[in-house]
Amino acid sequence: MKNLANIITLTRIFFVFIVAALLFCTDCSYSYITALVLTAVLMWFDGLDGFVARKLNVSSKLGALLDIMGDRIVENVFWMTFCALGWINVCVPIIVLTRGIITDSLRTLAFKEGYTAFGKTTMMQGPIAKFIVASNFSRFTYAVCKAVAFFFMILGNAPFEFSAKPIILQIAIVCTIISVIFCVVRGLPVIVESKRFFVEEKID
Repeated sequence: MKNLANIITLTRIFFVFIVAALLFCTDCSYSYITALVLTAVLMWFDGLDGFVARKLNVSSKLGALLDIMGDRIVENVFWMTFCALGWINVCVPIIVLTRGIITDSLRTLAFKEGYTAFGKTTMMQGPIAKFIVASNFSRFTYAVCKAVAFFFMILGNAPFEFSAKPIILQIAIVCTIISVIFCVVRGLPVIVESKRFFVEEKID
């Protein structure tokens, strides 16, 4: 039970690679239906791991680290797969991947100082930075935008027809754009507040 939250996080990572493989079966409706089900499950797991950790009182720095790692792998696999299939512009995975590398590199410095990205020991100190990056509202809204973008992008490009398909695809595109904007905006406070970790040693 102690490692249940981490197991859920790692399961998300396992599922996203299965989804990516299924999406390349472009002529198989069953593959896309399975991909949609797994996408819904791994998006649900995104919030479940944190809930379980808090419920069992087993929140840890390792769990926080795995959660961020899981988020990065999941979102990048989705965006890169969508790009490879020609569903989205290459700028999307480039922006998301670059932002992730920058913020996670800076968070490594904070982690060494005893800080985490979220929670009680968040590296965010200013109220505005905390709201943009670490607040439940910001994190939930960003997660929902990504979840809708991922699910609707798959549904809108599935190899079967239904009347709402064009609308579904438009919603997917709008949520993709919002997700990218959210991604960049939520990364800026991390860059700004990381300056305090760059303390140069004075040479006598």
